[in-house]
Order: sequence, then structure tokens, then C-alpha cells
Amino acid sequence: MTKVAVLLNITQPAVSNALSRLRKMFNDPLFVRTPNGMKPTPVADSMIADVRQALLLLSNSMAGAQQFEPRRSEKVFSIGMTDLSQVLVLPKLLGKLAHLAPGVSINSYYVERERATDELKAGTMDLLIDALLVNAKALEHQQLAAFPYVVAMGEGHNLMQRPVSQYDYLAARHVHVSSRRRGRGQVDSALHAIGQQRQVALKVDNYLIAAQVASQTDMLWTAPAPLTRLFALQTQPLPIDVAPLPLHLFWSKSSTSDPANRWMRELLIGLFADLESGNKHFDDV
Repeated sequence: MTKVAVLLNITQPAVSNALSRLRKMFNDPLFVRTPNGMKPTPVADSMIADVRQALLLLSNSMAGAQQFEPRRSEKVFSIGMTDLSQVLVLPKLLGKLAHLAPGVSINSYYVERERATDELKAGTMDLLIDALLVNAKALEHQQLAAFPYVVAMGEGHNLMQRPVSQYDYLAARHVHVSSRRRGRGQVDSALHAIGQQRQVALKVDNYLIAAQVASQTDMLWTAPAPLTRLFALQTQPLPIDVAPLPLHLFWSKSSTSDPANRWMRELLIGLFADLESGNKHFDDV
């Protein structure tokens, strides 16, 4: 109670009185003593996301009248990304920050899609880069890119001697990347639609591991084109029709007008636009 009073710049009795009123209002103790200090009850836990959302709205309202100064800022941006987005954009993003906002830092981590919306709404995550979410009514989003797939393989692979046919593709062994334990990915769904199935010899949840496996074995890896350019991999056109991999940028509607959030969104949108330009050059070659 004393620590909370110091943080709020009020007296300890004022904190106790406020907690007492809240306990009566919700008919719940809200916080209970434990050997490790005061802990929230389930009722208090259930309110945390809504309270954080309210505080975020208030904070954004106050920030709306302020200017975000990148060169002076020491803000830490929390951005949810898969390892695909991290590999593609984080080095370039850090290079930009070194020149534009040297005091700004990034916390990047993967968040399961079920939790992503709650984290964005609660303000514990600023931005999310992922495929399009089914239920994202509380979020704003913009497509960043749509990366075409190619067939990647190690140097010296025998399929580099000729264009990969559908027969070659189905006869080969494959490494497949998915964060889900069950369900078909885009490639396997496309194959299923034409009554075909490939031999997935290895399924992993990490793009970097898949790249290593493809470079050191005879397995094929169907991967987003810009990612294959970062590794010592040979590529061939995919012999089946598969929709490009879409990546979207998500943020809470309450953060739309926040100057810092908007600045980072514009930075990421520009970086992914550069990657898309690379894709077009890759396709032309």
C-alpha cells in the first residue's frame, strides 16, 4: 500500500480508502495477502485488460497533442513478429533507428494469435506483424506485403539441372514450416485442391531451421522468395499455383492517432515496400 501511495503521489490512507470503496463496489476483496505480497483475485485479474485499455486511451488522448521526436525519444516498442518477419526486417529496422532514433529500442517476440488481440488492446504490445486475423474487429490493419513462393534447394541439387515439374515436386521430400501442430498450410491446401499430396519429411516451426535443412539435405523447401535470398540456396519456380504469403500490420484502434505508433507504422510500411520491390526484381530475373 505504501509503495502504491508513493507511485500515485497520495497518502497511504487514501489508497486504503479507495481500495475499500472498490471492494464494496465489486463485492470482492480484489487483492489478498500472500507470502509474496498482495496478489490480485480472479475478479481483479478479469478487469486488468479493460483497465489497461482505459488508461491507454487516456494516455493516447494526452499524447495526441504532443509531438513525437524520434531523435530524443527513448521509447521501447513492443512488436509481435514471427521469425520470418524478424529475419526479413529487423536488421534493416535497426539500421534505420540508428540514424533516425538512436534512443529507441525494440522488443520483438512471437505471440500466439489467440493472445495477440488482447495484448494489442491492453497496450502491452504496440504492433503485430502476421497473416490476416479472422477476428480483429478491435484492431486496425494494413497489408505490408504478399511474398510469392519459390522452390528452394541446396547447391548442387539434381533438380537445378532442369525446371522443376509437378512430378519432380511430388516425388521429392519436403521440409515444411508451420506454427500449428495440425492443419494444412497454403501449399498443401493448394495441392489438396488438385487432388495431390507431397511428402513432408520434416515439419518445423522455424524458418531458419528449414533453410539449414534445405541447404544440407536433398529436401525441397517451398519458401517466401525474399527469405531464400538471405541464404546459400538455389531456387526454381513453383510448379503449382499457390497464392502469395500475405503479411499484415496490426495495431489497436486506440493507437491510430498516437504519434509514436504512427511513426513506427510508417517506418515498417516503408521497409516492407522495399522488400516488395526486391520481389519484383527477383521475378524479372
